[in-house]
Amino acid sequence: MSHIMAIDQGTSSSRVIIFDLQGRILSVVAHEFDMIFPADGWVEQDPEVLWRTSLIAGREALVKADLEGKDIAAIGITNQRETTLAWERSSGECLYNAIVWQDRRTADRCVQMRQDDMQHIVERTTGLVIDPYFSATKLAWLLDEVAAVRQQAAAGNLCFGTVDSYLIWRLTKGAKHVTDATNASRTMLFDIETQSWSRELREYFGIDESLLPEVLDSAADFGVADPEWFGSAIPILGVAGDQQAALIGQTCFIDGMVKSTYGTGCFLMANTGPRPVRSEQQLLTTIAYRLNGKTTYALEGSIFSAGIAVKWLRDQVGLITDARETEAAAMRVDGDAQGVYLVPAFTGLGAPYWAPDARGLFSGLTLDTHRDHLITATLASVAYQSVELVDAVCADGVEVDRLRVDGGMVVNDWLCQFLADMIQRPVERPMNTETTALGAAVLAALGGDMVANLDEAGRMWGLEREFTPTMSASRREQLLGGWRKAVERSLLS
Repeated sequence: MSHIMAIDQGTSSSRVIIFDLQGRILSVVAHEFDMIFPADGWVEQDPEVLWRTSLIAGREALVKADLEGKDIAAIGITNQRETTLAWERSSGECLYNAIVWQDRRTADRCVQMRQDDMQHIVERTTGLVIDPYFSATKLAWLLDEVAAVRQQAAAGNLCFGTVDSYLIWRLTKGAKHVTDATNASRTMLFDIETQSWSRELREYFGIDESLLPEVLDSAADFGVADPEWFGSAIPILGVAGDQQAALIGQTCFIDGMVKSTYGTGCFLMANTGPRPVRSEQQLLTTIAYRLNGKTTYALEGSIFSAGIAVKWLRDQVGLITDARETEAAAMRVDGDAQGVYLVPAFTGLGAPYWAPDARGLFSGLTLDTHRDHLITATLASVAYQSVELVDAVCADGVEVDRLRVDGGMVVNDWLCQFLADMIQRPVERPMNTETTALGAAVLAALGGDMVANLDEAGRMWGLEREFTPTMSASRREQLLGGWRKAVERSLLS
């Protein structure tokens, strides 16, 4: 039993990776799935698809690694955060689709919250800003708009959970209704200093504490996966939201270390140590991890559309058939989009704008604009947004001297170099870019005493390549100036 199964349930796919105790990958299996868009700004997922793809990926990963369930010492789970589910306690049946973190249906509710002067309470208690991004308004919407949810809540038969809670419930066959501190901190219901569900916020939203999960450390006993699923009973010993898991997988254990993950969205997170830093730049104060009852905090900036913009180019526009084509497209035009900008505000803009009503746009189009310019502009938009996050973190007092990157997009060398040019700092790409899953595995190893401490876990990280800035300051400022004008247009839309 010297292996760990990491379940990485993300926004567009469920992935399972089997690691050994040195952090080496034995197998990777991923299953993509489609999202559901019932109305403008609404984003949903079928809960059964989330469960089924995670389960199938786990079983296939075992076969691919030539292992059986009895060979797995522990399971670690990392997940898309803020996505909200509600299910019957008695049957486990979900009463509505999962409402995805990108969903904007509660924008009007957030306006009402500001009119109710709730922003200071939310910021002081949760470290978050008022935005449809977080789980609380999604859960309140379910209680208000879905009769079955409201009825089961009144009967004391309702469970709320983020994706980690739902997967644990299914894996343990309802034995555990739990979450970890990182996921709880993203609900807009959790007091990040007292480490408890906020009575004030629960009462404001009309949410009874009985339907909320128990909050555990990030490395803890989350229950046991039933033998039906993988052939043997396997303890679940580590859980963290995907961005916090990536911070751990990038071994950013020292105050001031910063990582940025480029997946469906882009999420930059800076470790701020044992004290919560209250942002003056519209960043989020959040929990990085909680171990042995001790909390480490982080500042985070969230970009809603990064890799999903490339997916849009592929699936909706048909400019590419595979994401790997984007690097060659950027190289063919020498990284010059010819004044074309994409503001990928498909579901609004995240930090530092928090503008849920903004919508995406291309600007600067001419009759000379062609496919490669549009693709390059899409890649460049990720770097431009990253500049805004790095600048905001620095303005809040964190000294950023380099950036560790991970996620599916960073296999693109052109993007990593352009990112280094834009942020004017070295960009470090690790040998193992599966850092989100690795973080979940590290937590599971800590939970099972297979790794002594974070220092020992840190030896699992290795540098594959460093990208250093080469662009002239004048060219950089010209590009960023065009980006700022494009964002202004998006905000007006």
